Amino acid sequence: MGAVVECVSRHGCAVIITEAYAKINLTLEVLSKRSDGYHEIRSVMQSISLCDRLIFEDSLSLNFQCALSDWVAGKSLVNRAAELLMRHMGKQYGANVTLEKHIPLSSGLGGDSSDAAAVLCGLVRLWGVHVPTDDLMRLAAELGSDVPYFISGSTALARGRGDAVSALPHIHRTWLVLVFPNVKGPSSKTSTMYSLLRQEHFTQGGFTDTLVTRLISGAPIVSGDLFNVFENVAWDVFPNLEYHRMEFQRVAGMPVHLAGAGPTLFALFNNERHAAQTQRRLRDAGMNTCLCTTCGFVPDSLSS
Repeated sequence: MGAVVECVSRHGCAVIITEAYAKINLTLEVLSKRSDGYHEIRSVMQSISLCDRLIFEDSLSLNFQCALSDWVAGKSLVNRAAELLMRHMGKQYGANVTLEKHIPLSSGLGGDSSDAAAVLCGLVRLWGVHVPTDDLMRLAAELGSDVPYFISGSTALARGRGDAVSALPHIHRTWLVLVFPNVKGPSSKTSTMYSLLRQEHFTQGGFTDTLVTRLISGAPIVSGDLFNVFENVAWDVFPNLEYHRMEFQRVAGMPVHLAGAGPTLFALFNNERHAAQTQRRLRDAGMNTCLCTTCGFVPDSLSS
């Protein structure tokens, strides 16, 4: 979820400010369908510099606000995260939480999961309570498969249903150009794409194992290391997404990949100038696009 970037006092009240980073899946493999209804996955996840910003202030009651009209606290994991933490503590607390939203909704970049992890960690700080890391990870897993990853972020290997997370060496700083296609998909995009996967789309984890080996050796990643199982079905789930990918590839002159379980597309660049030129050309062509970098961070202590 990123480190606390500021801890200040306003009028004698504590204010905690955190950044909730987006992520991309450098690899995303499905190995099998599990007996509990989830899918067994292997994935290398990577934090990127695109992030939401959350501001926590003392209050007698719990309130969430966001200027983005499409964002509703009751439909977000952030409200559930706060309630889950209070149940764990066995006590009611209050906070005013302001969310500055920069990660597009339903983009496949994990924005809601990252915000939920930021709420858990930010409220622990604000309330001055002690929550062991293992307990925090368990609470995160109750919220969703991706949420445990966002507790520490950076570069990590996710296994199981995505909730078994282990840190990997930080990758070399790499520039990314993201494109957010204006395409409509189902409201339950992730479950829809999982439901469309067939047995022949399942793999044995080899793409992920190869990338992990490269990361441990300190080698830079290249486009050929990347794999996303949802590229087998996303073009059917999101109309016109294939057109956006082809246009993106034409402008970038390099392979373009699906970022996660959503319509966002990305390309990797070792050269900042090339990345910036590509981003400008895509923007001039009318595409909603963003230039960012990979990032790694060491999270602050999770206890008071």
